[in-house]
Amino acid sequence: MVLMTISSPSPLVGDGRGGGTTLLITFDLGPRERGIVADALGDAATPIYLSDLDAAGRFEALQGATALLSRNTARELHPAEPAQIVSARLIQFVNAGIDFVPLNDLPANVPVASNGGAYAEPMAEHALAMTLAAAKRLLVEHEALKRGEFNQHTRNRSLAGKVCGILGFGGIGVATARLMRAIGMRVHAINRRGASEESVDWIGTPDRLDEMLAASDVLVVCTPLTRATQGLLDARALGLMKDDAILVNLARGEIIDEAALFGHLQAHPRFVACIDAWWVEPVRHGSFRMDHPFLSLPNVIGSPHNSAQVPGTGAVGLRRAIANVRRALAGEPVRYLVGVADRMG
Repeated sequence: MVLMTISSPSPLVGDGRGGGTTLLITFDLGPRERGIVADALGDAATPIYLSDLDAAGRFEALQGATALLSRNTARELHPAEPAQIVSARLIQFVNAGIDFVPLNDLPANVPVASNGGAYAEPMAEHALAMTLAAAKRLLVEHEALKRGEFNQHTRNRSLAGKVCGILGFGGIGVATARLMRAIGMRVHAINRRGASEESVDWIGTPDRLDEMLAASDVLVVCTPLTRATQGLLDARALGLMKDDAILVNLARGEIIDEAALFGHLQAHPRFVACIDAWWVEPVRHGSFRMDHPFLSLPNVIGSPHNSAQVPGTGAVGLRRAIANVRRALAGEPVRYLVGVADRMG
């Protein structure tokens, strides 16, 4: 049941679920999506939609919310409203990457979680598709055929037995590892713990990144953008990689030094960059721009950051975000928490 506009500061009335426990959704959803929210929440909490409330209702809902579900609080909350979040156990975002949200504007004492791994399966497929396109020279030979060149005896590469390095071994990294192992690749991974329940051939902490870079035939970047990862793959790091390595970036452009990557691609024509995540993109920055002409290079494969854009991902992501909210409400460990020191903006 959705609350309609409230014109007085009297207590919010829910539908009886969750007692006084409320999940405040700060962005509007249509009837179908609201049905998903109600189904995913069950009796754990009463959903309240900020867009249904007047000023007095917004104030009361923010002060009393047990948890919040948001897309971009900078757009969904008025400037003075973050300070009104005083009772929340969690601010959960539906986006996997929230570096573009000014998290430092939110109360420092309220835990914040991204929706890490929410769209992992289609993104992993995208990583595999880009990797195979690079290894099998699909785009290069397609263009050659258009010119009348039939390069039947030009060698491409087999990936079986090679090493796939995965930088960021959360939901996307794990899903990617499973696909890469299915085609016979060995998996090396980096995460903060240096450990995982997922089967890998090697795993290390971020201080061992150099080892993984040197060993990788394919490197898939799916780590969040934080102060620690911004510019992490610079000219020195790229120089550690094999001359014919394949680099796939599903995460954020800013994790890789743009000028350094362009120079590396020019100097190493057998090195291939598969770029799904760019440095300046419409959703985060309002426009698409490159400071270097990557798409003029034959050893670049690009896509418009659409690795998660398949039918049904919105519903899956919404359910996974609410599952994390339910963990918080039940006092269970919450996944994908963003530490105060890691908050961008």
